[in-house]
Amino acid sequence: MLKKFLVFLFLLATLFTISVSGVEARSIRVRGYTTSRGTYVKSYYRTSPNRYRYDNYSAKGNYNIYTGKKGTINWW
Repeated sequence: MLKKFLVFLFLLATLFTISVSGVEARSIRVRGYTTSRGTYVKSYYRTSPNRYRYDNYSAKGNYNIYTGKKGTINWW
């Protein structure tokens, strides 16, 4: 009985770890560029596009690790 319970806890912990790691925000670097009006935009980092709104740097509860700014946009 105890053995089955421990196996169940192990599987549950494994599934939780896999599901949480899939939501992790990843960063990509956007190269600097010149707009059609001649304005230069410096390079910057942003989160990779995905289907989640709450892992973006601009979402409340998050902060941009490169600028230190807190997110201000509600995602719900």
